[in-house]
Amino acid sequence: MTVTYEDAKQQLLDAILTHVPFDGWSDISFRAAIADCGLDEGLARAICPRGAVDLALAFHDRGDAAMLERLKSEDLSDLKFRDRIAAAVRFRLQAVPDKEAVRRGVALFSLPMYAGDGAKAVWGTCDLIWNALGDTSEDVNWYTKRATLSGVYSSTVLFWLGDDSPDHQRTWDFLDRRIENVMQFEKLKAQVNKNPLMRPFLAVPNWLAGQVRAPARMRADLPGMLHPRR
Repeated sequence: MTVTYEDAKQQLLDAILTHVPFDGWSDISFRAAIADCGLDEGLARAICPRGAVDLALAFHDRGDAAMLERLKSEDLSDLKFRDRIAAAVRFRLQAVPDKEAVRRGVALFSLPMYAGDGAKAVWGTCDLIWNALGDTSEDVNWYTKRATLSGVYSSTVLFWLGDDSPDHQRTWDFLDRRIENVMQFEKLKAQVNKNPLMRPFLAVPNWLAGQVRAPARMRADLPGMLHPRR
């Protein structure tokens, strides 16, 4: 049977997970995973040029995929939108098979050379959540929604890592409080925008925000575009 590139990568990921709790997402763990899989080292490094870093990102992607599958299978139609967001974040954390692997990942992506990869992974998770829940925004709100959720998600992950309460109930309470904070901020922002006394001061910022567009759907790799109004 022919083993595909992705199959080999998933085999390496499964193998390295037994070593990560002891040696982290390191080259030591990566070489141990190669030996466990019986792969040629040259092939393994062609599949994962950055070694364990690539597998740490693959581990994150696996969790995202599990979250999306659960979102598809769960009926959230009776929930308020804020509760759907909370459910998605909860599903994402519940998809993690080993908290220690995430803890080691946080340590890895806090390093300056990998901080960009970590931020991109968190942004990607939040983008998947908004898309799965039907977000259709095409203006600056596309960015603010994902940026805000990235902050909520990141802080919740850090709280969750230290939570030993039954069924992580304290984490879910923490998540609800963070979402409530966001909702209060959004209410305040709406009130400010409706205040006629503030309109002269907000005219230029609102005009600039109105020029921002979400990345084109067919080119999701672009960071964004600035278009003049017609």
